[in-house]
Amino acid sequence: MRLDDRVAIVTGAGRSLGRAYARALAEAGAAVVVNDVDAAAAETVVSEIIEAGGSAVAEAGPVGPTATAQALVDRAVAEFGRLDVLVANAGVLRDRVLWKMSDEDFNAVVDTHLRGSFTCGRAAAQHFRDRGEGGRIILIGSPAGQFGSFGQTNYSAVKAGIVAMARTWSLELARAGVTVNTIVPTALSPMTATIPEYTQAYHDHLAGLPIPEHLRRERALGSVDDVAPLVVWLASDRAAHVTGQAIGIGGDRLTLYSHPDVLATDDAPGGWSAEAIDSAWSERFAAMAQLSGPPSRREEPV
Repeated sequence: MRLDDRVAIVTGAGRSLGRAYARALAEAGAAVVVNDVDAAAAETVVSEIIEAGGSAVAEAGPVGPTATAQALVDRAVAEFGRLDVLVANAGVLRDRVLWKMSDEDFNAVVDTHLRGSFTCGRAAAQHFRDRGEGGRIILIGSPAGQFGSFGQTNYSAVKAGIVAMARTWSLELARAGVTVNTIVPTALSPMTATIPEYTQAYHDHLAGLPIPEHLRRERALGSVDDVAPLVVWLASDRAAHVTGQAIGIGGDRLTLYSHPDVLATDDAPGGWSAEAIDSAWSERFAAMAQLSGPPSRREEPV
């Protein structure tokens, strides 16, 4: 599945998942603008791509500001003549429980993940519409945005917002031939290593040990390279009909997430009283109430 003559931007590509995305796109034939806030890390990835026979340039800077987003698009056009694919991957963590989370913790995650996806997506969309040849926008979600995650108010909120943003953009950009999708990656990475039950597996993976089969199958946890093929496919002509989707990948598992849907409705002529709501809830709705948290760690509400 080739991407020859395509040009891609990958934000946060200096390490981990972003690095895997950039390298996979380049291996498939795309020229890549490698972005990272760490200029040295971005240059290292560029060197890796060039040494493997690919084409890449580095454009360092923090995502979030409009100026960075425009600089990335401008660099792609200046170096390679066009832009075809945006992978808005850059992100940070500032985990705290709600009552200990500071404004700075919240804002840092919102600015990088949500605002960064917005500004980069907007700049790419403007370029795609002006050029009139379509394009691909690939945003990055998380299981935290699908199910919630203890200690991650900021991260869960932005990842849920990113999926909603992608669905909205898929509607707005359809006539321009631009597809917009969210991938929900699960891999052993520095972010995953902050989860105590996966810390040892991450360090074992870095040491070259095989990832246990139960993690690959039951928790969809593999290497970052296990995730990258989904990015390549979404960037390709084979996925030209796929838009507005949230698709998970990790380890041995590929997942299609549902859009939020109405589970049940009931009508009360003239409106609802609190007492009537209580009765309706007990008699009809309670059995369909949704649990919070990822499926593997859900608990009944207290």
